[in-house]
Order: sequence, then structure tokens, then C-alpha cells
Amino acid sequence: MRQLTALDAQFLSVESATTAAHVAGVAVFDPSSSPSGDLTREALLALLRERLHLAAPLRMRLADVPFGLDRPYWIDDPDVDLGAHVRETTLPAPGGEGELAAYVADVHARRLDRSRPLWEAHLIHGLADGRVALYMKVHHCAIDGVTGSEILTTLLDPSPQPRLVEAPAPASPSPAPPQPPGLLTMLAGAITRTIVQPVEALCSLARAAADLDAIPVLSALPDARLVAQAARALAGDPRRLPETPPLAAPRTPFNGPISAARAVAFGSVPLAEVRRVARAFGMGPNDVVMTLCASALRRWLLAHDALPDRPLVAAVPVALRATAASPGTADGTADGRVGNRISAMITPLATDVARPGERLAAVRAALGAAKRRFAVSHRSWLDDVCAMVPNAFAALATPLVFRLAGVAGAGVNLVVSNVPGPRRPLYLCGARMLSYHPLSVVTDATGGISITCASYDDRLDFGVVVCPTRVPDVWSVTGHLREAMDELVALLDEAPQHGNPGRESPEERQEPEEREEPEGRQEKVPA
Repeated sequence: MRQLTALDAQFLSVESATTAAHVAGVAVFDPSSSPSGDLTREALLALLRERLHLAAPLRMRLADVPFGLDRPYWIDDPDVDLGAHVRETTLPAPGGEGELAAYVADVHARRLDRSRPLWEAHLIHGLADGRVALYMKVHHCAIDGVTGSEILTTLLDPSPQPRLVEAPAPASPSPAPPQPPGLLTMLAGAITRTIVQPVEALCSLARAAADLDAIPVLSALPDARLVAQAARALAGDPRRLPETPPLAAPRTPFNGPISAARAVAFGSVPLAEVRRVARAFGMGPNDVVMTLCASALRRWLLAHDALPDRPLVAAVPVALRATAASPGTADGTADGRVGNRISAMITPLATDVARPGERLAAVRAALGAAKRRFAVSHRSWLDDVCAMVPNAFAALATPLVFRLAGVAGAGVNLVVSNVPGPRRPLYLCGARMLSYHPLSVVTDATGGISITCASYDDRLDFGVVVCPTRVPDVWSVTGHLREAMDELVALLDEAPQHGNPGRESPEERQEPEEREEPEGRQEKVPA
């Protein structure tokens, strides 16, 4: 039993009538390799019963402090009612990606029941060619990318034959059922935290000030860089800060108040193509992934006559602990961690650069600058910002603050996340996983679109989540991602020296009088 951190509690506080703060994934399976030739709810429940002790986030529930005076506590719930967490459905014909995405969007928009462990799984039948999908969501207050990978580790196997999992240690005779902290204990903790809160807030403020010029919204304050340099000098760190590009996010149709509805789309590109481009231009695969996102967003904005003359600004989550072993490569055990150990890099996306080769170089340069700055930053700035606000106030104020941020102008335009995954096939109850599309969160403050991707086997699978009032044509985004990949591959054939390829992109192939630059263009923002 332990208390949520300020960051974990913030993921609870951000939820509102229009915002759900869970992360999820959609895995598609071929059940023909399973012993029964099918993937059933009964088999999934049996697997969960056998391995639940390996996945702490799936068996922990919240114990709230009265009146929200302090952050909630985690309490182990050994008697999880798995039947209440695992649902089953059959898609209407023809069972294509559209039907799957419509179902997933509906369940992804619903908030989790906080009276139970904060997760839910949906086994989805009726896909074409006999395939079966599994949609699983877990609240972001319980997991980050690493712990999410660990949950996959517990469920998936490296072959159709399930691996042997060591049973949990036998419980002591007549164990007392887990109990939440007593009322007096929680109130005493709340009083203590209220007393020390001003001191903790000042310490958090001092650490955050040292990275003022790298924090969304705050970086736009006058002399933010000078303030950050002075704060570091006062803390005994006189090193000069690495230069970072401007981080002022332009206004786009993505940004503004969101609705409660969600739409999702899936897409994939060959991982071999991503690696080929990365090798050819001497960069990392993540540089290519970010360029794909930049190019796709540029195409979408051009199609909607809303391309700003400044680059979009993205938040890129970064794990602050070692990554989990690839599912099935070790013994598939987790270490009992619940919660988040993450930060975020803020980087421009070069959506204002027209030529694909120059855009690729610009994204690489911006991401490199963000990495250099992140390497010397106080990586706890996300926790520090959350810790400045008392929990009782945060729970009430956070939804309003996020809403106002959406109205006034975003600190970032969107969140882009790239999760490295296993490079060989994996199996669930004997069924081979064909693809895995991660899905994330959209909020008023971080934009009505999020793009998440995960590498698996020989694919890079994308999951795009949008608020449909902001992005009414979500499938066009995944189409643009595929077009962006084709564009980069074409650069390899047209620029064999790979020095500074400058092939014109499709949107440039028009007469000069029709190709008006976006500078000064009035963006069309949906109501």
C-alpha cells in the first residue's frame, strides 16, 4: 500500500465530462495457431487468473482520502472480479478496420470505474478472415510506457505453447483482507502534507524554474531563458543551457475545447523502410518517426487550409526508468511497480518546411536539440509542476485550467509517442499477434489529436486518437502517414548521395500562382 505521487494524482484530476485519462492498445490476433483454433473469453480469463500476480496495476484499486484532502492510496485487491473487467463482443459485418475502430472509439471515450482496479479488456470477434482483436485500457495514473510493457510481458508468450509461470507464494493461513488506511491515518497524513506543502511547493518551484525555458506555456514568458540560467546558478549549476528552438505552439484546428466523443484510426508502415531511411541519412529511427508525423500533419493542415507559418510543437513522453524486457524474452515477471516515472521533451515538428528532405533534416536537428537539453535538465519538471498544487485544489481546478488552456491557446499542439517493442512474433493463449496499435489521451490543453506508435515484429503500428469535433476525418491522418513513408523512401532513389535531398512534395506540384505560402493565412478552426 502506498500513496499516489503528485503526477499520478494529476492523471486522476484531469478527468472530466469530456476527458478520459487512460492509455490503451488494440492487438489483432490470428487464432488459427491456438490449440482450439479460437481465442475465447474463457481462455483469456484463465490466463489472467494464472498471471494476475505478475501485473500489479491490474490488481490494485484506489482508496480515497475523505473530501479529497490528500492524494489517494493504492491498495492491493487479491480478489479481483475478472469477469467484471473482461468484456466480449462481436462486430457487425463486414468486420473491417472501420467497424473495429468505431467500437474501440466508443469504449475508449468512456471513463473507468474507480471503485474497481482501473483497467478493462474487450475481446472482439467478427473481424474479417477469422481474426480476433483485444482492446485493453489501463488508467494512466497506474501505468506509464514501461509498466504498460510489463503488463504485455505477463500475458504474451514467444511461441504458441504458453510458458510456465511460477505460482504466487502461498498465503499465510487466514490472511486478513486488505484494508485501506484508517480514517484517522489518512486525515493525519493530509494535515501533515498541508503543513509541509508550502515547503515542497517552493522546492518544486526552484527545480522547475531551472527549466523554465523548456516548459510549455512558461517558456513564452519574457526572459524565461535568463531566469532558468539564474535558477541553475543559484542551485550551484553554472553550466550554460543548450540552445533550444522556440517552443511557442501556433493555433491550429487541433487545439481548442474538446468534446466527450472520440474517433480512432489505425495504420502501419514497414519497419524495414523506417530503418532503411534512418541508416541512409545517418539518424535514429525515432527521427524518421517524428518526420512521418510532421509530414502527415502538414498534409492534413494543407488539405484543410489551416497550415500555420510556424512549426507545430509536440510533447514527447520519455520514460525515466529502465525499459521492460521484451515480452517472452525473460520469465515475464513484473516488479510490482504502479504509477508513472516519466517526463516529456518538447520539440518543434518542422511542419512549416515544404521540401521533404529539408523537413527530415529540420526534425532531426530539433529533436537533437531537445535531447541535448533534456540530458542536462531536471527531468522531474513534470512532477514538480504537479506538486506545486495541493491535491484538494488540483482535483477541482485541473479540468477548468485545462479547459481554459484549450480556449486561450495550447502549450503544445499534440502528444507524439513512440514505444519500442519486440522484434519477433508473440502469442496470446496460442493465437499469434499480428499487430499492436497503442492509443493515448487527448485533452483540452494538449490538443484534440494524439499519435502513438509501437514497433512489433517487422511493422511500425500507429494508433491515432482524436476528438471528432477537432479532426472529423481521422482516417486521413493514417493515410498521410503512409504517404509520408513513401515520400521518404522515394528520397533514397532520387538522392543517392543523401546529402540534402530536396525533392518537391506533392503539395508543391502546382503552378506558382496556386501555391500561396501559409504566412498570414487565416486558419479555419472548427467551432
